[in-house]
Amino acid sequence: MSRFMAAWRRTAPWAAKNADGAIALALAIVVGVLGVMPDEVFGPKGAEVQSQLVSAATLLILALVATALLRDRARQAPVERTITSGALADLPARLTRLDEIDTLVAGTRKALDALQLVRVLGSRQEIAQAHAEARKDTTRWSFKGGTGTYMRAVTLPECVAAARRVKRHLTVRIEVIDPTDAEVCETYAHYRRSLSDAPDGTGETWTTDRVRKESYATILTAFWHRQRYGLLDIGVGLSATMTTFRWDLSATRLIMTVEDPNRAMTALAGTFYYENCDTELRLSFEQARRVPLEMYKKVPLSDEPTVEEVQELFARIGVPLPRSYNEHDVVDIARKALRAVNPYAS
Repeated sequence: MSRFMAAWRRTAPWAAKNADGAIALALAIVVGVLGVMPDEVFGPKGAEVQSQLVSAATLLILALVATALLRDRARQAPVERTITSGALADLPARLTRLDEIDTLVAGTRKALDALQLVRVLGSRQEIAQAHAEARKDTTRWSFKGGTGTYMRAVTLPECVAAARRVKRHLTVRIEVIDPTDAEVCETYAHYRRSLSDAPDGTGETWTTDRVRKESYATILTAFWHRQRYGLLDIGVGLSATMTTFRWDLSATRLIMTVEDPNRAMTALAGTFYYENCDTELRLSFEQARRVPLEMYKKVPLSDEPTVEEVQELFARIGVPLPRSYNEHDVVDIARKALRAVNPYAS
């Protein structure tokens, strides 16, 4: 008895919620029982009575099943209307919203990338790698710094060589200290000595005379390369002020170096910092005293420029050498121009 009551408690809630289905199920069981009972149970006309009971019960079962189906259809109609008139109707708007979210996410990612203005480079190897990546396939280069030693030793020769291999046009802009301005040359030399009075990567110490010769050498290098590669568009500007930074900007990235050979900053093209530094370098170059590189045809230089060729070059372009310079000084300038030592090689 207890088992029956427990079973009834379990099935009663289901039966109450699905009354028509439960009745149909019970009737089906009754019909099944009636169908297998002997005819004698129903009296003299047992077979006829049995057949009538089964038929009546079957009709009742079908009515209950139909009622259950109609009830379920009535329950599903609001849901279907909600889906068709609600969710499906709103689908185009929701898809548009998803597109807007994707656009917002892409814009946010781009903004975050732009906010990462610079990446700090912490070793000579990283700095050298950044320069190599900047030189790769570039069509332009802008430099602003002290005297351009690394520019002469590595950047300009390798950029020109790469452009010549594929016969590509190359635009170069170089801004260095004006070698005829004794005051700015002394200021730069004093600044470099104040950081370290030991020889740098080239093996030399910084003096006013060295600053002057390094800048003269950069000018000479520009003329020499211009005469040997017709697709090189190169310009040199001379500045009356010094900077503690050195900017190297290619078509793909910016590199800013300082006197510490193991520290630098870099930013990729398209970022906020790169674009603004590009503008700064353009405006600064426009304000610098321009070296007349267009006179490169009038002052031809040998593969190994002679003392007379170098002296005539600087006299013709309006950037005269100091009167105190002798033949040894001119040879020193030519050596620095065409055989510059990479200050970061060690």
